[in-house]
Amino acid sequence: MRTDSRLPRVLHALLHLADMDRPATSEEIAMMLGTNATVVRRTLAGLREAGLLTSTKGHGGGWSLSRSLSEISLLDLYSALGSPELFAIAPDEDQPTCLLARAANTATNDALQSARQVFEERLAALTVAELVRP
Repeated sequence: MRTDSRLPRVLHALLHLADMDRPATSEEIAMMLGTNATVVRRTLAGLREAGLLTSTKGHGGGWSLSRSLSEISLLDLYSALGSPELFAIAPDEDQPTCLLARAANTATNDALQSARQVFEERLAALTVAELVRP
């Protein structure tokens, strides 16, 4: 099963950005995260579109926070990343005619919706700044 580690990686990058007194280049962030600059630009573009980051081009440019960490919830980040799927479990994609298959799909969908709701509530209740408070 393929996993999606963008949320903790983006959190890692934001915590570093908050400690910097200047914008960080994509290359610097890529080194922090052990990836390449193209992946960083692609991933952080969604955060820029959501108003969480700004980017400037040219000498002295790079990525900066648009808001303080206390104004960014983990749900803001998760949403800016496109709300990735939480589980590899999914209902049967076929349109089943069997009533038992429909019941199984309904039960699966209900459980997944409940899990997503709890997950998003927990993310909404936590700001990025709270991750580093003693």
